Amino acid sequence: MTDFIKTLTRKNSLRKQTQELGVSELEKVMSDLADILEERREEEVAKAEAEAAKVEAIEAIRKQMMDAGIALEELASQVDTAPRKSVKAKYVIEVDGEEHHWSGRGRTPVVFAQYMEEKGISKEQLPTV
Repeated sequence: MTDFIKTLTRKNSLRKQTQELGVSELEKVMSDLADILEERREEEVAKAEAEAAKVEAIEAIRKQMMDAGIALEELASQVDTAPRKSVKAKYVIEVDGEEHHWSGRGRTPVVFAQYMEEKGISKEQLPTV
């Protein structure tokens, strides 16, 4: 929890921090907080409505499946759930007697970044598999 949140959630801390504010400034803060509260409530209502719509759609699909005589297991057996294939390593380096592999995609692993910095080379100059 940040210090700001601690201050906001503790009455005495909030009182101490707002001593220098005038009444009009406090009213402005309260008005802003009331607006934020209303926005948050609206977001929660929208989220709950979306979840209810999702549950309703699931129930409709379940009913259609029951009417058609389809079991969930039958449907699951028809869906391809194969895990994504991993990408083969393109680059390989040896550091401290240990081989490190990298596909060249995504963020550069620390060991490769350090290796390239030490050798003064770019990714394209790394040894390939």
